[in-house]
Amino acid sequence: VQLQASGGGLVQAGGSLRLSCAASGHTFSSYAVGWFRQAPGKEREFVAAISRSGSNTYYADSVKGRFTISRDNTKNTVYLQMNSLKPEDTAVYYCAARSSVVVKSTNSWYDYWGQGTQVTVSS
Repeated sequence: VQLQASGGGLVQAGGSLRLSCAASGHTFSSYAVGWFRQAPGKEREFVAAISRSGSNTYYADSVKGRFTISRDNTKNTVYLQMNSLKPEDTAVYYCAARSSVVVKSTNSWYDYWGQGTQVTVSS
């Protein structure tokens, strides 16, 4: 499966963005999907993940209550709605996928990665 992340941009603190992860391939509904981010000089970190059906979602503590992950399997797309953005959310955001009934927050577990989209939050 090929993944294309989009929706990043420049936003002021307190603002919102919605990221999209569009997948090619006809079995997207078999894939668990995660969002990760990497800030300059830092390691890539887990943000959120969603099971293949969408019934289970997981979040990093740092984004819980502010970010929402969802998916539309009819459109082969996973979304990350980001509200109440903070300057510390600034990073390149990546989506990743693995064909699995379970979902994990470990980046090494995922098989496929998108190219990343830049999110910059100004103070």
